[in-house]
Amino acid sequence: MSTLRPLVAQVRVETYMTLRRGETLLLTVGIPVAFLVFFSTSHVVTTGNEPAVSFFVPGILALAVMSTAMVSLGIATGFERGYGVLKRLGATPLGRPRLLGAKIITIFFVELFQAAVLVPVGYALGWIPGGDTPAASAGQALAAALLATAAFGGLGLLLAGVLRAEVNLAAANGLYLVLLLLGGMIVPLAKLPGALAAVARAFPAAALSDALHAALGTGTGVPTEAWIVLGAWAVGATAAAALTFRWE
Repeated sequence: MSTLRPLVAQVRVETYMTLRRGETLLLTVGIPVAFLVFFSTSHVVTTGNEPAVSFFVPGILALAVMSTAMVSLGIATGFERGYGVLKRLGATPLGRPRLLGAKIITIFFVELFQAAVLVPVGYALGWIPGGDTPAASAGQALAAALLATAAFGGLGLLLAGVLRAEVNLAAANGLYLVLLLLGGMIVPLAKLPGALAAVARAFPAAALSDALHAALGTGTGVPTEAWIVLGAWAVGATAAAALTFRWE
């Protein structure tokens, strides 16, 4: 039990620090909610025969996972590394493994908070999940989100562990914008040129978007391709981050 106390204490600290940062709340909650309301009601983007909200709820949930696991985690960790915070915490009884574990657990808590905000907003806008087995669809969506969290978290830590804090800030935001545009979260992948859409599907953003649209939108099973891409990025990105991360 004593070995868990430092972990639990650090999770509390990480969660408090994450939720008290105004820019983090804007990125992880404010922007996704604003996007969901705007795109679901303005009809700026054509989503085919389905109601706009049916497309945008899964897409914005995917965006929320990406913004939290990659951008929020990566930028905060990069500045902590640059200021020497990680080096000092790693030398305490907390240790490096529990420090990273606390950060990962905190990301899951923040994502649950995001879902708790976005799903009711979606229902208020008229979203009706597809499929005849809501529990199974929710389970598939959760599994896809967990794999994506590992993938995006690995990418965020990969950048944070090798780049200076200021460069990491620019790189994380730039990658976020690219994956946002090519991830099928706001603009359906079917509207992209064929070659570009094929390339986009090889990245975790499009794979997560496909998975959540299938599980929470149409109610069909998550495509095998999406599982493969998410699994590959989850393993590859976390391994690359572990091999290259520098604590100072």
